[in-house]
Amino acid sequence: MALQWMILAYVVAAEVVLVSLLTIPAPKLLKKQLVSLVSLILQPALFVVPFAGFQLLDIYWKNEHRLVCTSDICTAAERDRYEKSMYKSQRNVVLCAIACTLYWCLYRISHYHKEIQRLEEVEKRAKEQ
Repeated sequence: MALQWMILAYVVAAEVVLVSLLTIPAPKLLKKQLVSLVSLILQPALFVVPFAGFQLLDIYWKNEHRLVCTSDICTAAERDRYEKSMYKSQRNVVLCAIACTLYWCLYRISHYHKEIQRLEEVEKRAKEQ
């Protein structure tokens, strides 16, 4: 079960690296190549959105069907296990939300850079005429 969360954590780490690379100042040629590379990566990386959505549904289902200690006699171990599972669920929800948000940020940043490049080309053609 932990493999899926490890994969999602690595995807989030990769997205953080790409977002930071896109937002740091760099020469135009390097930025242009980086934006084209990220644009090529974005379409296959779209799997993160349904994957995170599926994981959120799994967390919701497990939360709805979780055994809760309702009797007066709850051991400390049962209480600790319940609280630990709640903390893990909350952490995983945050991880899924961050994965989707970072994907959206990557998409928008690369889209803005492409739009800026297109407008610079239009301006350059207009100045030549």
